[in-house]
Amino acid sequence: ADLLMPQVTKDRDPEPNRMQMPQGNPLLLSYTLQELLARDTVQVELIPEKKGLFLKHVEYEVSSQRFKSSVYRRYNDFVVFHDVLLHRFPYRMVPALPPKRMLGADKEFIEARRRALKRFINLVARHPPFSEDVMLKLFLSFSGSDVQNKLKESAQSVGDEFMNCKLATRAKDFLPADIQTQFAVSRELIRNIYNSFYKLRDRAERIASRAIDNAADLLIFGKELSALGSDTTPLPSWATLNSSTWGALKQALKGLSVEFALLADKAAQQGKQEENDVVEKLNLFLDLLQSYKDLCERHERGVLHKHQRALHKYSLMKRQMSAAVQNREPESVEQLESRIVEQENAIQTMELRNYFSLYCLHQETQLIHVYLPLTSHILGAFVNSQIQGHKEMSKVWNDLKPKLNCLFVGPHSVLTPPRSPPEDGMCSH
Repeated sequence: ADLLMPQVTKDRDPEPNRMQMPQGNPLLLSYTLQELLARDTVQVELIPEKKGLFLKHVEYEVSSQRFKSSVYRRYNDFVVFHDVLLHRFPYRMVPALPPKRMLGADKEFIEARRRALKRFINLVARHPPFSEDVMLKLFLSFSGSDVQNKLKESAQSVGDEFMNCKLATRAKDFLPADIQTQFAVSRELIRNIYNSFYKLRDRAERIASRAIDNAADLLIFGKELSALGSDTTPLPSWATLNSSTWGALKQALKGLSVEFALLADKAAQQGKQEENDVVEKLNLFLDLLQSYKDLCERHERGVLHKHQRALHKYSLMKRQMSAAVQNREPESVEQLESRIVEQENAIQTMELRNYFSLYCLHQETQLIHVYLPLTSHILGAFVNSQIQGHKEMSKVWNDLKPKLNCLFVGPHSVLTPPRSPPEDGMCSH
């Protein structure tokens, strides 16, 4: 019932809930971006605090489409889930969590963190191995009082992916001969993609915030016109000749604030839409790319480093052994023999883990490439937002234009605005 697919029972499939391996080379991923995005959509909403945001812990309502569940989670629940994922899947892309709450965290910080937690949980819920793991189901659907202990208990009862994957000890057989070269080239490419998307995200943020600033300026512009139109200062006697003009002008100016308020509303909507559809999608992709960079570092620092240390320790033991043989110390020789056998087993396991780590890295690299078409989604959202925003604002500006031309029309038509070309269809005097 955990899969998105319709539940059709087939006798020949004894384990319908296990993820189906692609035919042929198990190293190859056969997913499209649409399939990944369809796995789940998780909403993370802030639960409003009755006593204000700063007196108690911030809580989130986490709702999963796939599990049809809605649970309450705190930031620390996400932290434990993140740690458990790293323990279960040390060789996979586990996205980073946003920073812990700082003293005096304001609404902006809390909103930014809510968005980051939403990106984190959606990337995890759509990741092929994570999405089939019991830990994810627990996090998204367990409604008991202590989800943290439940996660820790489950994590202790099952080992990491290397211990549970049937292919782990045969990973080397599926790897291309030039895997190290491929790894280096892929890492460089993804670093370049990350740097470009980082700059794109910064520009998109500036464009969205400019639209929101533009909204504030338009609103104030309209209010100032309205204030001018509402001026109650009496007209001096020497200006009474044009009193009808000033009265008509004031009346017209007062009305303009409605259009400017509408323009401000449209600009604000466009800015918000760009934040949600463009900036957030760029941030999601950046979070994924960053998790790949982190994984590459973990691979180098972790498995490779441990393997080298184990080999160094092994060579030291061998030297101690030959010294003990020369000095005829039978007890030492016996002890060292058993330790050397242990160390040889450890080295063999590390070699297997190293190959499995490369096997996972190869798959995670493919996953990044499955996500690359997200670029067209982002560009599409950006273009649509610009078209829609400009179209709606253009309509309001066009409605505003005739009112400007009629501003100075009074009984004597004393003042006339600068003439516009006749084809503009302005109101005639």
